[in-house]
Amino acid sequence: MSYASIDIGQVRIKLVDKFSKDSQTYYKAMAYIDSYKGIPFVNLHAIYEDHIGPGIYSAWFRSRHKKDDRWTFFEYEYDYPNHIMNIEHGEWETKRVIKHDTLHLDTLYQDGLSLFYFARIHVLTPQTLTIPTIVNEKNGYTFFNFAVERTKEKIDAVDYPIDLVHFEGEAGFVGIFGLTGDFEGWFSNDAARVPILAKMKVIIGSIRIELMKWNRAGWLPPRYPEHSDE
Repeated sequence: MSYASIDIGQVRIKLVDKFSKDSQTYYKAMAYIDSYKGIPFVNLHAIYEDHIGPGIYSAWFRSRHKKDDRWTFFEYEYDYPNHIMNIEHGEWETKRVIKHDTLHLDTLYQDGLSLFYFARIHVLTPQTLTIPTIVNEKNGYTFFNFAVERTKEKIDAVDYPIDLVHFEGEAGFVGIFGLTGDFEGWFSNDAARVPILAKMKVIIGSIRIELMKWNRAGWLPPRYPEHSDE
């Protein structure tokens, strides 16, 4: 992550498991968000855990956030058949639950992490979508405009222009570090659809997130054809 050309932190996202439940396949994803030590006005440490259901929706979610030396958590337990989500807020180290709450569910929802995988699935299909989203224990929405706009960009981790698909959207919620409003994303223009670059609005202004490294076996960012028309 960078702000005004200053590196302020990193985001690590990975799929860690695949499992079956009620004869359906689910995936477990995790995200680690950390600011670098010594960055003024930025002290951010969070861990997201997500169970993503078939068709890409949030089936279970837990977030952990560090403030000073203490970690707290929120856990979402979705009960779609009964149109309700149970929320627990507590202290991570002691597992003490401080507060219980519920939200009414009228459809399938996304959370802040499952949205990432939702975008990867749909980015190569021209369409506009408004997606029900739950972030910070509140109902909201995420708007996507998947125009399948082919473009190219260079990043520090790759020494050639990368073949990309660009899309835009709007976060109709306030997320981690004040994330809200308009955003842009660039995924690799290939079957992997790896996230290469993103621009988002947060508390301190607009930040840029770009790919630093990857662990996908046998994959390299696709090179933009030198004589291709955009």
